[in-house]
Amino acid sequence: MNKIIMGFFDKLFGKKEKESLDQGLQKTKDSFLSKLTKAVAGKSTVDEEVLDNLEEALVSADVGVDTTVQLIDRIEKRVARDKYLNTSELNRILQEEIRGILVDAPESNSYSFQTELPSKPYVVLVVGVNGVGKTTTIGKLAYNFKKAGKSVLLGAADTFRAAAVDQLTIWSERTGVPIVKQDMGSDPAAVAFDTVQSGVARGVDVIIIDTAGRLHNKAHLMDELGKIRRVVQKVIPEAPHEVLLVLDGSTGQNALEQARHFTATTDVTALAITKLDGTAKGGVVLAIANQFKIPVKFIGVGEKMEDLLVFDKHEFVDSLLKTS
Repeated sequence: MNKIIMGFFDKLFGKKEKESLDQGLQKTKDSFLSKLTKAVAGKSTVDEEVLDNLEEALVSADVGVDTTVQLIDRIEKRVARDKYLNTSELNRILQEEIRGILVDAPESNSYSFQTELPSKPYVVLVVGVNGVGKTTTIGKLAYNFKKAGKSVLLGAADTFRAAAVDQLTIWSERTGVPIVKQDMGSDPAAVAFDTVQSGVARGVDVIIIDTAGRLHNKAHLMDELGKIRRVVQKVIPEAPHEVLLVLDGSTGQNALEQARHFTATTDVTALAITKLDGTAKGGVVLAIANQFKIPVKFIGVGEKMEDLLVFDKHEFVDSLLKTS
């Protein structure tokens, strides 16, 4: 068994997860690698033309202009240092530099579904606009934590939209995970408070709270999330332990805009990027992680409940740029 495969078994990133990741990134990989192949066609060394073509390939994969410029700059420095850099080495160097710009979760906040969580109960506040797959992501999180042997409680604090509570209830039934909810139009902070209080009383491992996906303006959004945070802290002073922003990877640069909006109004600590399987714009993961310096914690690579993966930057880059 080769070293790479051993590596991800060690990190609980098993063969099945790796296959899901490979399949989920296939469209981005095909598009990007075909452009990369064209970039180096007929060239033996990495010259200005190769770098121009590489830049174009990165931008078209929605890596974003800022992140692309950083990557090209890093590669140019290596070309200057190593003088005649072989084009066959470009893929390896690109992998190294992409890994270099991806942000790791801090040690205190690093976990997978299987590992012990930093706190109990571990409170996750989930934010994001409607339509990005927020409720589905919460359902998949609940499923995967439960499958790993953890007890989970859901809180339906997106009370402005009847469909949100209904959808979360369906996920609660599907995963066999209890839910705390109130009538539509109830105070979201009251639901969050009840959820955390109930979670503490039940001794659950993970509490996942859904929040409003659309509010009238930024100030309203900030007030609402601030209020939820304050009431949750009445029960657990250091909660929420995670504010997870869900973004739709298939929207490319639009996801960057949403990240800008949310990071300006609330203290986002981690990202979940969904719908990567249906798009050639998977490079947006790099743009978002790099620009906002917030770790990507989960990625959605398919419809199945198992298709929400704990993000591993080494495996992500390997799946994106593996040529064999």
